[in-house]
This record gives sequence, structure tokens and C-alpha cells, in this order.
Amino acid sequence: MSSDLHVDVSGGVAVLTLNRPAQQNALTPGMAAELGAALRRCDTEDAIGAVVITGTAPAFCAGADLSLKVGEVNGLIDPPPFRIRKPVIAAVNGHAVGIGLEIALQCDLRYVARDAVYGLNQVRRGALADGFAHWTLPRLIGSANAADLLLTGRTFDGDEARAMGLANSVLPATEVLPTALAVAHDIAHGSAPLPVALSKRLLWEAPTMTPETVGRLETELNDYVAKSADGGEGVAVLKDRRQPKWTGSVSAEWPAWDAVTGGEARPGLD
Repeated sequence: MSSDLHVDVSGGVAVLTLNRPAQQNALTPGMAAELGAALRRCDTEDAIGAVVITGTAPAFCAGADLSLKVGEVNGLIDPPPFRIRKPVIAAVNGHAVGIGLEIALQCDLRYVARDAVYGLNQVRRGALADGFAHWTLPRLIGSANAADLLLTGRTFDGDEARAMGLANSVLPATEVLPTALAVAHDIAHGSAPLPVALSKRLLWEAPTMTPETVGRLETELNDYVAKSADGGEGVAVLKDRRQPKWTGSVSAEWPAWDAVTGGEARPGLD
């Protein structure tokens, strides 16, 4: 990895840091490719239980590098954070505009800085938001709020992000990354990896399903994980009054998603 993206894996958590502070971590095609490669690694390595994406202070990501031509870089990270099977947490420790906010929207959890500037301002630049924004944003904050942000291109602060439901928590900038890391370590060590991975996938897929389908999948997936490597550990933890010792493997135990859903094949990354 180049110096534009720092990758640190420690204690079951991968921290991916956008690292162009002089340019407020503005994204380049090379950075986007490296971020995708790092996320793919996080998906396949069982030693990684959770992922944090952040930026070198004082910004998270101020959008696309302005020295590039329109269209040279977009928010379509391959794979996107929502597609990998580990929880991905956005530690939005500073400004996140355009592509920068789109990356955060693709994550599972978002902790944001109170005094930073946020926005999807592409319509004010003669373009429109991409990076799945027209899919992720209505899911998080509803169609009316999404239309407000996407059609006006206006900016907002962390408190408004939290009030709209875009952020899980709003904090002083210096507390964003420590908070995100604490949550990531709690997930990586406290939650069973296969159920977490399956729950994440179901959370993203469920809005396109009927309630009956979701209920059926919850039952079938619970039956599936009961037969997995960690199937009896949860009960043993309660009985023995001890911390869990999860040994399951997401990569080895992941089901064929089409066989589970009866629909489109989505085994892991697709």
C-alpha cells in the first residue's frame, strides 16, 4: 500500500486511514483502488473481525481530488464497504463532502465530528451524487431528507447528521476515532463472527424483501449457525459464566447465498 492509504491490523481490527492531509484526504483513483483492495483483504481474512475507515486529521475526505477531470474518480469503491462480510465503521473525524460522505454512507455504522462540514454537493458542481448515494441515503434518513440533501447540495454539521439519522453518534473530533475503535474491538471480540456477517448481509438485503421472506431467513440462518463451529459456544458462555472463545470462520462457513435466499447468487463478494 502507498502512503496515501495506511492499513493497520491489530487485535482483530483493521484501520484503513485515508492519508493525504494536505489535500484533506481528497480521493484519487489510486486511493480508491487501494481502499477496495484493503476491503477485499478484510473480507477474506478471518483474523479481522471489524474494520474502521477514517482519515488523517483534520479531515475525513473532502471529496474527489480537484486536480482530476470530472469522472476520473467516483464513489464506487470495489468492493463497497456494505458488500464485505465484516462490520465496517466510518470514523468521520472531519469534513466529509461528496465522495467522502458517500464512502461513509456505504459503511454499517457512522461516528461523526460535531463541528465538521458534510454534504453531497455535486449538483452545485454540474454533476450528481454517485457512489450508491441515491440508494444508501434514503435507507438511512428517508426519501424526504434524502431529496433535501441530494437536490439542494447544501452542507450540514454533525448535530444535524445525527438528528436526521445519518450518524450513530456525534462527538468532538478528537473522540471520533477512539469511539469507533472501541466499538470495533467490542464487535471483534464479543460477537460471534458468522452470525455478525450474516446479520450484516441481511440488514442490507432485507429492505428489498417481504416481511415473510425476512422471517423465514432469520429462522433458517439461525438453524444454519446452530450447526456451525460456534453453534454451542453462546450457551456454554452463559452456563460457565465466562467470556466467549469464538473459533468460527466466516470465509469457510459462509453459505451459498442463493441457496439461502432462493434468489440471486451472492456468496461473499459479488
